[in-house]
This record gives sequence, C-alpha cells and structure tokens, in this order.
Amino acid sequence: MIPIISVVGRSNSGKTTYLVKLIAELKRRGHKVAVIKHHHNDFEIDLPGKDTWRHAQAGADTVCLVSPYKVAMIKKTDQELSLDQVAGSIDNVDIIITEGYKQENKPKIEVYRHAAGNEPLGVKPELLAVVSDTLLYSEVPHFQLDDPSAMAALLELRVLNNETSKD
Repeated sequence: MIPIISVVGRSNSGKTTYLVKLIAELKRRGHKVAVIKHHHNDFEIDLPGKDTWRHAQAGADTVCLVSPYKVAMIKKTDQELSLDQVAGSIDNVDIIITEGYKQENKPKIEVYRHAAGNEPLGVKPELLAVVSDTLLYSEVPHFQLDDPSAMAALLELRVLNNETSKD
C-alpha cells in the first residue's frame, strides 16, 4: 500500500509553496511522488472549444487525453470520491501527498505561518509534524518553512522506512 501524507493548514498558510519545495526535495532523493489536491468547489481543467471539452459537453462520462508523455482523465461523479478511492487509482509511486483532506484520518503535516493571521489547526493524533515560523506544539516535530530536506528525511525514516532512500 502506498503511504499517504496530507499537508494541511488554514487558507494562505503556505501549503502549496511548501509542498512544491517538499516534492522537489523528495524527487531529488530519488522518490516517485503523486499529489492529490482537494478542492471544495467544482473545477474545470479542460479548455472550452478543445476536442476533449467538446466530448464532455456532448455527454461523455469519462474523457481521457493520452500522449507519449502524460495521461489525463476527467471523470464525472455523482458524489465526491473518498481519498482512499482516488489514491487507489494511483500506482508506481513511493508516496502520495495530498494538499488538503484535513478531515481524513491520515498522517498530517500542518503548515502554519504566524504572519497569515490564522489560528493553527490544533494537535490531533494523526499529526506527524509541523512546518512553521513559530513553535506550535512541543510534542510534535517542528520544521522550518524553508527547509524541506529535514522533512524529507523524517518522511524517509518514519513513512518510507528508509528502504527507498536513494540519497
């Protein structure tokens, strides 16, 4: 089973900025990484007028776009899929990192910036670590916003079991 880690935090806490750094560091260390971004609203990733958009507009329930370099699938659903359902369709990676899904019972990394003016999410049993500009919880490992290498090392030790470390 591929391990799933959720990067969580309030709006404008820096989740995406930090996640981009962490992905790059994990890739530098030789890991294959998948990312699932949770969005609370509907979204479009296809461009109006393009062939795949036209296929969906005609009523196709699933539209796939395939090239020698990537695959994209747009699938209509009657209800939001669970994180485990989405993750179950991913293979050939060492780790799945989500942005969001703070309600799911998965190990979490909370990103918090004091300057953003929001309250932290609070300690939960599944909190693996905190990335912040200030110490939040003494009982949870704390990492700096600009140091993804330390977090990657923790993930290798506690999540990836250091077996896949290629550093």
